[in-house]
Amino acid sequence: MTEQRTAGPPERRSAGAGHRESGAAFRPAAFRPLVNRARPDGIRHRLDSARKRLGGVWYRLDVVVRDLPFGLLLLIGSFLPALRGNGTVIGGVPDRPHDALAVVVILLESLPLAVRRRWPALSLALVSGGFAADQLLGYHTFAASALGIVLVSTGSHLERHRRSFVAGLTVAYVALAVGLSHLGTGETAAEFTTFYMALCLAWGTGSWLRTTRRAEAERRERVAVETRNAERTRIARELHDVVTHHVTAMVVQAEAARYLTAAPERLEQSLSAVSDTGRRAITDLRHLLDLLNPDHGTGNGDHAAAEPRTPAVGRVLTLVEQTRRTGQPVEFTEEGTPPESTGSSDLVAYRVVQEALTNALKYAHGSRTSVVVRHGEREITVEVGTDGTGSRAAAVGGGGRGLAGLRERVDMLGGEFSAGAVAGGGFVVRARIPAGVRS
Repeated sequence: MTEQRTAGPPERRSAGAGHRESGAAFRPAAFRPLVNRARPDGIRHRLDSARKRLGGVWYRLDVVVRDLPFGLLLLIGSFLPALRGNGTVIGGVPDRPHDALAVVVILLESLPLAVRRRWPALSLALVSGGFAADQLLGYHTFAASALGIVLVSTGSHLERHRRSFVAGLTVAYVALAVGLSHLGTGETAAEFTTFYMALCLAWGTGSWLRTTRRAEAERRERVAVETRNAERTRIARELHDVVTHHVTAMVVQAEAARYLTAAPERLEQSLSAVSDTGRRAITDLRHLLDLLNPDHGTGNGDHAAAEPRTPAVGRVLTLVEQTRRTGQPVEFTEEGTPPESTGSSDLVAYRVVQEALTNALKYAHGSRTSVVVRHGEREITVEVGTDGTGSRAAAVGGGGRGLAGLRERVDMLGGEFSAGAVAGGGFVVRARIPAGVRS
């Protein structure tokens, strides 16, 4: 910690001055870097924002406008004295001073680069014609460098008649080589062949870029299709779980109400249970369909969007009570304390219980059913068993797709799932689900 000193002898400083100097000298050193660091961070943030805005404006421009600056760069460079002697030379034709025709050749070589992505074939034809005139007339301008650039661009963006176009360019190059061999000092065939191989390399580079771009586009399309299919499958499973469970409970309750006409009190209770189940089905379906709302998760939806959309394991008791009201004797046991956040494991555990109770209503109505949920530090264990001694009169049919969907869900989270008959005619569904996993 350095002490600040003023000019003059120490004995002449007053007490007040010493106090002010002390405050300045012993100000915490960590305070000043915070101020200094905040200023560059603010400047950096503003620069990043400006760069993003400029980038957005640039990429919204037409592709011809974005490709034009490079052609203008070659055009301007061709008239600079420092670059006038740096053109491409093949064939050994003597240099010729620039004149009005040279301006036309330079324009023909440089400006077509603006359309090299929109009309690649036209761009290459114009630049190639300008390059041929440049070499045959001996101008050897800096703009002749555009030939390699336009070859790469055309090889990358030309879609149709690629082989025919390459064959035509080869024939044109052979004719140019013959003309240069007669007008120039005479280059060997090996030198012309070497330059041709360089042109082929430029075309091949563009072809490789085209192949890479198409492969990336196909990969993105494949990922998009797989994502859509996975989302449709997930929504179909949610619909199956919600609709099957609630509709099965309503069917069972309605079937029981047919035999309660002589007991008005019990009939009223049964019809009330049907109404409650229907309202719960509507609520669950609303929550599920809210996921398809573009405003989901943005706070712009209605009040229903603010409700939790993933049933918690704590709601299993409500699920059990609903099943009991259909006449199914269910014993519920919950061991351990549910953690505050279990990720997708919470929902999967709820769906396991829901599907198992739905199957019990379908195929073993009236049978004793037990539901056991154990909360561990690292996993949730669910076991639902039915002894199979009840009546099957209330079964409403099914294809076993719910259990297959549950198995896939549990496997996706890295858990274990099993479902099958046991001795004595019962049926047991077991699942071990790692806690805290997000799908």
